[in-house]
Amino acid sequence: MSDTIETFLEESRVFEPSAEFKAAANASDPNIYEKAEADPEGWWVSWAETLDWSQKWHTVLEWNQPFAKWFVGGKLNACYNCVDRHVVSGKGDKIALIGEGEPGDVRNFTYSQVKDRVSQIANGLKAIGIGKGDIVAVYMPMGPELAMTMLACARIGAPHTVIFGGFTAESIADRANNCGAKAIVTSDGTWRRGKIVELKRIVDEAMELGCSTVDKVLVFDRVGKPGTMTSGMATPDYNAGTWVDGRDVKAADVCDTASTDCPCEEMDAEDLLFILYTSGSTGKPKGIMHTTGGYLTGTTATTKLVFDMKDEDIYWCTADCGWVTGHSYIVYGPMSNGCTQVMYEGAPDAQGKDRFWKIIEKHKVSILYTAPTAIRTFMKWGEDLPNGCDLSSLRLLGSVGEPINPEAWMWYHRVIGRERCPIVDTWWQTETGGIMVTPLPGIVSTKPGSATRPFPGVGATIYDEDGNDIGADSDGEVGGLLVLKRPWPSMLRGIWGDEDRYRDVYWSKFSDAYFAGDGAKRDADGFFWLLGRVDDIMLVSGHNISTMEVESALVDHPAVAEAAVIGKQHEVKGQAIAAFVIIKQGFEPSDELRQEIRMHVGQKIGPVARPDDLIFTADVPKTRSGKIMRRLLRDIAEGRLLGDTTTLADPNVVASLQAEHDKES
Repeated sequence: MSDTIETFLEESRVFEPSAEFKAAANASDPNIYEKAEADPEGWWVSWAETLDWSQKWHTVLEWNQPFAKWFVGGKLNACYNCVDRHVVSGKGDKIALIGEGEPGDVRNFTYSQVKDRVSQIANGLKAIGIGKGDIVAVYMPMGPELAMTMLACARIGAPHTVIFGGFTAESIADRANNCGAKAIVTSDGTWRRGKIVELKRIVDEAMELGCSTVDKVLVFDRVGKPGTMTSGMATPDYNAGTWVDGRDVKAADVCDTASTDCPCEEMDAEDLLFILYTSGSTGKPKGIMHTTGGYLTGTTATTKLVFDMKDEDIYWCTADCGWVTGHSYIVYGPMSNGCTQVMYEGAPDAQGKDRFWKIIEKHKVSILYTAPTAIRTFMKWGEDLPNGCDLSSLRLLGSVGEPINPEAWMWYHRVIGRERCPIVDTWWQTETGGIMVTPLPGIVSTKPGSATRPFPGVGATIYDEDGNDIGADSDGEVGGLLVLKRPWPSMLRGIWGDEDRYRDVYWSKFSDAYFAGDGAKRDADGFFWLLGRVDDIMLVSGHNISTMEVESALVDHPAVAEAAVIGKQHEVKGQAIAAFVIIKQGFEPSDELRQEIRMHVGQKIGPVARPDDLIFTADVPKTRSGKIMRRLLRDIAEGRLLGDTTTLADPNVVASLQAEHDKES
């Protein structure tokens, strides 16, 4: 049986954790993988037992594929485990959240203060009619109030659905209507590159479009009235929306004056904790459901081991809580571990392109978790900016969101980590709830671009198109489809209101496994390499080639900061490779450079992977979570009319790319 995906790009560099790091690591037992594999349920039970339960489960797992129930009969509360138990254990004075606004304002909250404020917000939600089981939509700035509102919902048993603060009114209405949200929690606005994003006005537009189940809109103050000074910056004029009496409620009126006493609702392990919408390549967004006990178990375990989380760490995940990374690795995983963390409101280049590095320097961040998209942007901006800041507090780096190119990995290692910080490259999805493939930094050596090994207890392997497990026993390199062969606690419990879609999307391709939708290879050392979505595999002259591998070869060229690759229709080859390339500062686009980069790819991978078209561009179209929109690039390269661009981070990118391609065609 031939492999599903042929892989060409080779990476031989290996980095071992230092002896000092190994000696102090949370995961130090080299037999941890074998022990977890011998008894996966027992492994997850050991982590569930680190949580506080008001009633213990009677059954670890009920598995009726594709539906799982974990810790059946158990009772607990996610907010209690993330906040109250740390106060009870004597850590109430420990800083939980360091909120830095884009204007530069900084607010610190201890765990005791978080408990009090979460209780006030929870009582405020009760005051506007929210109770156990009611769904609350949250559309707020990235800051402590967002995290505390999520926790307040969990405290009273009201599932939340967080909507990214950059989404449109249509997106809010679609999501609120789909899940039947009873209330929307928002803010007057948020800062973005010195301007105000008018959140309340956008919610008003959503309500005008029709949110039939929403009774109340709870509004927090963030930016204040025009002219108000925030850390030296005056709030500019902006549209604060229209106040609707009887519907709109000021948080200052119902939360600020509320009692700090709000008991936690006892929740079943399988009670819904949140719904988070994720878009597919086609069709309406999917409401991914996560429940309480299993999800909290998975995020607690992965946070502790993957990030080697210590009590003294200052942790910063740069994601937004509008995405699953912000749920799992800002709110629930880190806070269940009682960590101190930074939350930053604004853009990475607000008040200077060294803003991230200044935040690390100011707050002495020791663990940084960010996205390859951001890393490649920093590469484009140059080394002088991070080199001008004190990053000596960093001890561990993480990558999330998409496969990381080896040269971006190396830049991250060399420039940000100063060649002393382990890098944990993580693969997971909204649907998996927590990290599935990653190195454990005290045990596993790392290779640039590889997510290395499945997390202990996770049954990941590689299938070919016919469902044969080609990753199980092979000693050599294999390429195919990444699947998960057994249930795990943090897995999604379905798609809200659409059981058939859940089956069709995730369980129809193979009868015995969850198909993640991603291609992967496993090398001779057993390390996993993510190759991107299967939709992003190009068939070039009979060869299945991953866009990620070609992009990695492009970024390996010293002039290239970032690249996006697609396969375009070709009458002879089937598909030809088209590359959109962003070059670094100090280089100028030219025909000579174009040919040099094309030849470089041929030398790194082979002639079959050399791009037919190479277009220089200032940027590439991305979703608001930073993923490249290859469908639009394919439309551009093949000369078709552009499709829907409502989720683009910068729609102007598409127009400029279209013009550039037309000029060079």
